[in-house]
Amino acid sequence: ISGYSLVVQARDSGTPPLSSSVTVNVDISDVNDNSPVFTPANYTAVIQENKPVGTSILQLVVTDKDSFHNGPPFTFTILTGNEEEEFTLDPHGVLRSAVIFKHMVSTEYVLCVQAKDSGRPQQVSHTYVQVKVIEESIHKPTAIPLEIFIVTMEDDFPGGVIGKIHATDQDVYDVLTYTLRSEQKSLFKVNSHDGKIIALGGLDNGKYVLNVSVSDGRFQVPIDVVVHVEQLLQEMLQNTVTIRFENVSPEDFVGLHMHGFRRTLRNAVLSQKQDSLHIISIQPVAGSGQLDMLFAVQMHSGGFYKPAYLIQKLTNARRHLENVIRISAILEKNCSGLDCQEQHCEESLSIDSHSLMTYSTARISFVCPRFYRNVRCMC
Repeated sequence: ISGYSLVVQARDSGTPPLSSSVTVNVDISDVNDNSPVFTPANYTAVIQENKPVGTSILQLVVTDKDSFHNGPPFTFTILTGNEEEEFTLDPHGVLRSAVIFKHMVSTEYVLCVQAKDSGRPQQVSHTYVQVKVIEESIHKPTAIPLEIFIVTMEDDFPGGVIGKIHATDQDVYDVLTYTLRSEQKSLFKVNSHDGKIIALGGLDNGKYVLNVSVSDGRFQVPIDVVVHVEQLLQEMLQNTVTIRFENVSPEDFVGLHMHGFRRTLRNAVLSQKQDSLHIISIQPVAGSGQLDMLFAVQMHSGGFYKPAYLIQKLTNARRHLENVIRISAILEKNCSGLDCQEQHCEESLSIDSHSLMTYSTARISFVCPRFYRNVRCMC
């Protein structure tokens, strides 16, 4: 407890008694009675041979229960094990290589490291760091090609995470880093540590082929990443049909079923090969395991097929569609649960283009806007 606040009252013996109060603040001064604490108590680290001088090996983590003026900054010193000066330790507790290590020369080093706090008198703690030198990488990284589909309203894409590259390496201790060709960084970014792909705002309609690579420090491997951007037209929203699937998650639909279902759906509803199928959004149905897929079909001439026509086509082809995935319902309107009696049921569909949903799998990522249905009875 760093302090107390007391209210002290003095009261006399007169009639009536009179009193007065005063606040007394008592500050507790900290004494440097806690030593720095390493977390964990001892360390094990690995470095591959032939890594350049200055390679980061380990970050030491130290805490101190004393107040700030008796704790950090800490002073780090290698006490033993560094007689040949193979290592350096910076003021932030980062252990780095000072030589190029060779696995044939030595496979292991044990360092005794001291941390000293800033109090008076200073308190110290020690930890042991075991550094293993392993052979350099012998396996190239492997990465899965990624295809990303982005659906957005016209010129209204807000940007965000659109997918993640999945890469592996058979060398146990390899650390993978991801890079993107510099001239593409005006539209996209790739997180160098985890391979997440970020699209910046304002993407135009079209196809983008990203020049991404993954490196383990020795080998660099290119990754095929293709981004398709489709901008919605307002007219599409007035001619949508919803297919509701049973017991499927968005990620499973995207990763396992979307390509096959899209192909089967095209065969079912397209009257001409030049017609275009547009999957506008997929969205879980709240409180259930169901999934809604919103789509429209554009004619070669530019207009859109009416929902009633598409539903007729879907009804006729439902058996073929269910060879791919189980369908719960085919919806044009969402009025089935609303009793309008003799009134007219009116449904409106709205798209929130700033609330994007990203369904990412190892091979396919689908980014689409959230949609809302408003249903009401009209005279």
